[in-house]
Amino acid sequence: MMYCVTVIFEVRAGDFEGFATRTRQQADDSLSAEPGCLTFDVWTSASRLGIVYLYEIYTDRQAFDNHLRSTHFAAFDKEVAPRVLSKTVETWERKI
Repeated sequence: MMYCVTVIFEVRAGDFEGFATRTRQQADDSLSAEPGCLTFDVWTSASRLGIVYLYEIYTDRQAFDNHLRSTHFAAFDKEVAPRVLSKTVETWERKI
């Protein structure tokens, strides 16, 4: 069963470009190092400045749990935390 994670970050003013660059690197790291990570898209919108939307698909919940335990995720999380005003995470499972 596929497992989907969406994350919405609100980024501090002045930190957006650095945050976006680091998040794109995290996406590349996840896709190259994690066989269970199938999709890791980073989205932004010109009408919602300061917002970054992540759309991630994993083979299953275990693959996502492995992602959370990875050293590259820990480094990313620590590095970007000071740049984040808010973070909303939702998880989804394919049922149909």
